[in-house]
Amino acid sequence: MTHVIGTETEYGVYRPGDAWANPIALSSQAVRLYAEISRDGTPAQGAAPVRWDYRAEDPLNDMRGIRLSRVAADPSLLTDDPYHLAPSGGSEQIERPTPEEMALPAQTTAVLTNGARLYVDHAHPEYSAPEALGALEATLYDRAGEVIARRIIEESLKSEDGPIVLVKNNTDGKGAAYGTHENYQIPRSVDFDDVVRGLTPFFVSRPVMCGAGRVGLGQKSQVPGFQISQRADFVENEVGLETTFNRPIINTRDEPHANPAHYRRLHVIGGDGNMFDVSILLKLGATSLVLWAIEQGIGLEWEALALDDAVQETWNLSHHPNLDYKMNTAGGRAYTGPELLQVYVDLILATFDRMGISPEGEDQAILTLWQDVLDRMRADMFSVSTEVEWIGKYQLLGRQKDRLGVEWNDPRLTAMDLQWADLRPEHSLALKLGKAGRIKRLFSDQQVEDAASQAPTTTRAFARGQAVASRPDLVKASWTSLVIDPGQGNLVRYPIPDTAQTRSPVE
Repeated sequence: MTHVIGTETEYGVYRPGDAWANPIALSSQAVRLYAEISRDGTPAQGAAPVRWDYRAEDPLNDMRGIRLSRVAADPSLLTDDPYHLAPSGGSEQIERPTPEEMALPAQTTAVLTNGARLYVDHAHPEYSAPEALGALEATLYDRAGEVIARRIIEESLKSEDGPIVLVKNNTDGKGAAYGTHENYQIPRSVDFDDVVRGLTPFFVSRPVMCGAGRVGLGQKSQVPGFQISQRADFVENEVGLETTFNRPIINTRDEPHANPAHYRRLHVIGGDGNMFDVSILLKLGATSLVLWAIEQGIGLEWEALALDDAVQETWNLSHHPNLDYKMNTAGGRAYTGPELLQVYVDLILATFDRMGISPEGEDQAILTLWQDVLDRMRADMFSVSTEVEWIGKYQLLGRQKDRLGVEWNDPRLTAMDLQWADLRPEHSLALKLGKAGRIKRLFSDQQVEDAASQAPTTTRAFARGQAVASRPDLVKASWTSLVIDPGQGNLVRYPIPDTAQTRSPVE
């Protein structure tokens, strides 16, 4: 039942004491600092950073069978141009860059030894984790991005350009938003309308167990309060291609990074960046299980969960951290967030029964965890404060609010909210909670540290990461290719179209 999964994290970025620092310049500095050390300690040490091969990028194709023209596209969608940053089978011979092309400014991107991509996306440094097999492995490689971010922070302290701070959140509380995206490889044969119908109510209710929590209601935090999700107020549409404006619950970008005849890549843009392992695992694992059930075919019981206004319900649910808000569905029943998530657990178990099989391994572990969290949450919300991130934050900040005798618009609480996901260990509230044993961890610190340098062995990320580490002649790479410089003549591009291909084509 396992999907190939990958996450993408855009980090908040700022320079302490410099409110006017340009975020694009800071992001470029961050990526270049890490690019310079990205091959250290490997046989390829001393070779130039591995640039991104943009040949296979196709950001304007839509799953609904349409294609947006470049002329009509908002510039933020043009993520396939290496030199113009978006504002907010056999080998192939390709021409060697001219001296003039080599003299152009370095691309703000690097491919890493763990198979990930680090680059500037809009005005933020983004860590695109390597393809992982299953939710648990994907959770580990999401966490590995935090190690890379901390290494960037440490390198910036040595830089003449000045220090940089990276934050794993999704909004600055003043109207700016940046994403934490998920990617799931699913069969092309699955009806995309079923994906939309089956996933929409789930995505509306999912933050109850994987939201990161936020101080302030509204995109600019104009209303005092605490809410469940960082991203909810920035959801503006049910279905669409855009990712930086008019943000949809279901994104329709059709860019599979695999054989397009066989696969889609479901690109999910509405999730929160998480500091809690269990929240990440539930986010990825529950979504993967819902997708599997949809792939087996859905019936009227799924359609009965449709919401009248899914966007409005996304906002409403997030604005009620007491979990008493009920959403009306097409079937005539009203559900709280935990109740609707319970329906999804039951639908998944019913699908296993219908298929005549039982959940095993990781699937069983995630279902057990999902059910346990829902049961304890409904009995005592704060009993899951070490596992569900928004509840842990709500508990900590709520106690501080009561101690100070203030309301949610007090600037000290806003500062604590931002400090929560600061990736400097001496500043981060979440990291301090982790050190105190108040976050349930699924991995040791050493496992996370290792994942920042070593690629998963279960997907083509292994071939990519090994090539970055061992081939000084590797000059470019992408999700689907490796580009070698043989020293003279043309460069050679080797395809790796199959996500299960772990053996490098250039060995």
